[in-house]
Amino acid sequence: AATGRLLVGFRKWYYNACGFNKLGLLRDDTINEDTDVKEAIRRLPEPVYNDRMFRIKRALDLSMKQQILPKDQWTKYEEDVHYLEPYLDEVIHERKEREEWQKK
Repeated sequence: AATGRLLVGFRKWYYNACGFNKLGLLRDDTINEDTDVKEAIRRLPEPVYNDRMFRIKRALDLSMKQQILPKDQWTKYEEDVHYLEPYLDEVIHERKEREEWQKK
């Protein structure tokens, strides 16, 4: 139990140390866009995609101004939703399946 609490504490510390949350970004907003990620982003529902684009544009604007959001607007560890992960897992699974099929 103590090890679990320590691990969660470390994860929260690392999450805040990364700094993307101070710009209002979620973890999935920071994933490097390779072909799989681009396809997963393409499959996002329109409202989720629009929210992602808003967060990224706001972060770029803040970064250009060398500012961060007020602390009450930072993304909290507990509120970070892995919205892209299910789509990305699906895309990777399909790609691997296609590669296996082409081997035959």
